[in-house]
Amino acid sequence: NLSINKICDNYGDVIGYIVIVTDLSERLKYVKILEDAKKEAEQANNAKSVFLANMSHEIRTPINAVLGLDEMIIRESKDENITAYAKDIESAGKTLLSLVNDILDLSKIESGKMEILKGEYHLSSLLNDCFNMVHMMAHEKNLKLIIENDEDIPGTLYGDEIRIRQIITNLLSNAVKYTPKGQITMKVKWQALPNDYLLLGVAVTDTGIGIRKENMEDLFNSFKRVEEKKIRSIEGTGLGLPITKLLVELMGGSITV
Repeated sequence: NLSINKICDNYGDVIGYIVIVTDLSERLKYVKILEDAKKEAEQANNAKSVFLANMSHEIRTPINAVLGLDEMIIRESKDENITAYAKDIESAGKTLLSLVNDILDLSKIESGKMEILKGEYHLSSLLNDCFNMVHMMAHEKNLKLIIENDEDIPGTLYGDEIRIRQIITNLLSNAVKYTPKGQITMKVKWQALPNDYLLLGVAVTDTGIGIRKENMEDLFNSFKRVEEKKIRSIEGTGLGLPITKLLVELMGGSITV
């Protein structure tokens, strides 16, 4: 590469030239090395995601078998001690299955294999399901669970019902997990958009332990648990909110705290 610059005196007359010759071959070589390294890193990341997706899928089968057999023990056992042990197995098994499901979802999204499957669904039924799934957790902690929604939201919507339910349940269960006393409130609003589309807004607030402003940006990072000292006694992998964020973005939405 060759560049030539004039040197002029105070009157604008040319008194000389600066000639710069640059050898681009070294620079191009480093650019290629960086591009190759980036490509290798992307391939390794994709391989990791595919491996996790396959392994998580395989692990779920024996876990479900264990939980199924454990359920039979709980139903048929007349011995209180054995029933108590079986319920401990059930609790640990469900926690393990939840973790495996989270890893499977995360790896599917990262490897581009997560599909959004759209269809008609009834919003009131979906919200009722979310409430029922989280209500018992809230009741055990003496927490009040409140759901408020705009009365004029259209009853039948079109989208991925399973993933929307997963998002809302994640937000509610997360709020219950980190709220020692008080209440959790979810407000559901909507805004009409052109061509029969609508923007569905879900906001969850709680009277929980709170979070420092400087830690807010870490909430959606995989395997990152903020306020570690405060939440040491609370079970969690740090995957719930990152998965929620990725699912929301897959559907063209956004999530903030």
